[in-house]
Amino acid sequence: MSHASRCKSCLLPSTVPGANLGDDCVCAPCHTYQLSSFDDGEGLRKEREADLEQALEDCRGQGEYDCILNLSGGKDSCYLLYKLVREYKLNVLAFTMDANIPDVAWKNIRRTIDKLDVPMVTFRPPREFYRKLFRLLLQNQEARGAVRTVCYVCAPLYEAYSLNLALEKNIPLVLAAYSPGQPDPERMEYEFSRDLICRQDWTPALVKDSGLFDENELRMFWNPFRYPAGTEFPRYLAPFHAWPYSQDETMKEVVAKGLIVNRKHASPVHSNCPVNWLLMYSDLKNLGYNPYAPEFSRLIREGKADRWYWKIMGPVVDFMIRKQILLGRNVTRSMQWLGMQENELKITRAAEDSTGSGDGVSDETPELTDAK
Repeated sequence: MSHASRCKSCLLPSTVPGANLGDDCVCAPCHTYQLSSFDDGEGLRKEREADLEQALEDCRGQGEYDCILNLSGGKDSCYLLYKLVREYKLNVLAFTMDANIPDVAWKNIRRTIDKLDVPMVTFRPPREFYRKLFRLLLQNQEARGAVRTVCYVCAPLYEAYSLNLALEKNIPLVLAAYSPGQPDPERMEYEFSRDLICRQDWTPALVKDSGLFDENELRMFWNPFRYPAGTEFPRYLAPFHAWPYSQDETMKEVVAKGLIVNRKHASPVHSNCPVNWLLMYSDLKNLGYNPYAPEFSRLIREGKADRWYWKIMGPVVDFMIRKQILLGRNVTRSMQWLGMQENELKITRAAEDSTGSGDGVSDETPELTDAK
């Protein structure tokens, strides 16, 4: 990607819908981003911070543990665990879903757990379930591409496992280390809505209607209706939507505090899920841009990510993916594991909503490709 094809301010690729680079090579989002909008955002952040502080106080002593932290092995989840344990003195249960976690992330998890001396539960779902699921989703992508299609099914599975664990152990609070901009604001900003947790079945219609999954597999998705009436469901919060956040500072902190061995291992490039490289490859091919570029551009625009770091790493990552070299070899490995060919990476459906619920999926689902 040439320099001219990216916003010179936030690095947003010109191929992203709505980028609309002007003659000055500055994108439309940068032109419309004003200090007043930052001030409004800061006011909302402070409201969330006050609520978060109260939630972290209220959760103490309510259950077997004060809260559950979803620990993926990335810089944000490792740092969040540190803050909860060392700064807030909470009794935290770390929870890891062992599905396609790279070696770097596992090293980060073990080092952080050992450093902080906290208990951890690991859940390893059947690998064949994920193979079948990824095949189905990649062969039947929605209009916003592979990352949007797969991650917005995979992430809710992780969230479902942690919600179920919280109920099993009577834990009132589940925390996720989503950075600002994750996930899509339509689905969650700071907190999953009570409606989403208490009154919606998250089983995607595409999965349910495919006929490929048995009842035990479908039960992996969150469905509050499986619990007795009157069940009190935990809150689910994203603290980095409430606290001041800097991607670069977080990378520095996890290394300085001994949670992660070096900055390389703290980088999201190296702790990334192996299958995600295939998803990015598919989106570069079908959409013409890396699907994470808008998120990082937004962080750059808001002063939460290092522009110079991503000015270099963005093109390097895309080059590795396109050429399937170095970390990009995960593209080939994932294709081989799934038993798929490049021509099967297809967009076949219109864009869906972001709730993650089966009820929210479009009824206009075309005939499915056989996922075998």
